[in-house]
Amino acid sequence: MKKARFIAGGRVLNGHLHDGKLIDAAGVAHTPDDVQFLLPVEPPKVIALALNYNDHAGELGLTQPKEPALFWKPNTTLLPHRGSVIYPRGAEFMHYEVELGVIIGRDARRVKAADAMDYVGGYTIGNDLVVRDYVTNTFRPPMRGKGWDTFGPLGPYYVTADEIADPHDLKLTAHVNGELRQEGSTRDMIFSIPELIEHISRFMTLQKDDVILTGTPKGISHVHPGDIMTLEVEGLGTLINDIVEEDEGAEPIQGKESKEGEWDGR
Repeated sequence: MKKARFIAGGRVLNGHLHDGKLIDAAGVAHTPDDVQFLLPVEPPKVIALALNYNDHAGELGLTQPKEPALFWKPNTTLLPHRGSVIYPRGAEFMHYEVELGVIIGRDARRVKAADAMDYVGGYTIGNDLVVRDYVTNTFRPPMRGKGWDTFGPLGPYYVTADEIADPHDLKLTAHVNGELRQEGSTRDMIFSIPELIEHISRFMTLQKDDVILTGTPKGISHVHPGDIMTLEVEGLGTLINDIVEEDEGAEPIQGKESKEGEWDGR
């Protein structure tokens, strides 16, 4: 089932997709193009993964990590389908990252990989945006590069786990203004979903509706104000967000991307 949270007629509603319509709890049908989408879940936390595809590590000139390289995605980054991403004034290199988002279905602690998929509630599409001006060797990736408000679009749907036969065999694509910029498959993830859940739940509780962003394949490129990003993960729908420039009152950011080749994943 593809579930969604949305606003229609001034009301916050929950519904599911059926024959191209969003059906709310009262059985009323809504046209998706006519509603305002909300986040598919309100996650207690979002944990993202750096360098979980060999080809992406290669295009950045970085060494593949020996264990999952985790970082926080602040909840203030989160943005629903069709929300506007804010382009920081002065940024020289900002890019999208299409990712499979794993939604935790129930609290998980000290879960073994063999049992981990029982804790997956479903999936969504994530866009892990970054300003690479702030990526340095100090740590990877920096909060200042990944943590800008609006830099974490999710959606449009919460696709329940039973709809996806194999989450490790899904095509991912990112288009900008209709041009294909990024393409890959979850087959190429270095650390699988069960491995990630086992690793993370060993030291923290994964809570119901937490989201794990599982990394991105090769194919990043610069985006600009006015661009429209269209991200797809097979079976999960299409996540669309435009980009607008930060307001004139914001001071331009400062800093340049530095060489990262010596980072070893620790």
